[in-house]
Amino acid sequence: MTPTVDMSSNTATATTTDYKPKNAAFRVGLGDITPNNLGQLKRLNTVLFPVVYTATFYKEVLEVGEFAKIIYFNDVCVGAVCCRKENVAGSTSMQNLYIATLGVLAPYRRLGLGSKMLEHILENAELPASTGPRIGKVYLHVQANNEEALEFYKKHGFAVAEKCEKYYPQFEVSDAFRLEKVMVAEN
Repeated sequence: MTPTVDMSSNTATATTTDYKPKNAAFRVGLGDITPNNLGQLKRLNTVLFPVVYTATFYKEVLEVGEFAKIIYFNDVCVGAVCCRKENVAGSTSMQNLYIATLGVLAPYRRLGLGSKMLEHILENAELPASTGPRIGKVYLHVQANNEEALEFYKKHGFAVAEKCEKYYPQFEVSDAFRLEKVMVAEN
């Protein structure tokens, strides 16, 4: 039986999931990021990432629609994904999608929540655009020593496109891998 989602917040839209651990009843929902819950996203990002995001980042998050979501576990905000669309040089029919953040609080990892958020992003990236450019590829950067993240993205069809030396100059391990998944081949 698919668990039902009962999101009481009037600012969040919810979807259901078929994932259910053995002997556990829970509700999982993806909610829109709105000005009313932007503070929750900021708090999550402070806990999840060693980077301070700017006011411009949060302003852009409010403008990408389905490409920025908060995930709720039993009505508790436990993770989020934030992307940005980028124009492709020389193309008016194609954009790329950059995953700036995707994270789940440690106690809620290994429950399929990160996969649910990433699958939502990829499903929406595959949809033909009703207006404007299509998404040609989805990409992101992962710190070179983050084996868990590398395996997670590879499991979802991403491939290493390049190694970026000193991508994170503020960290001890400064190298990163750029991972990408092609959604639509360029003409």
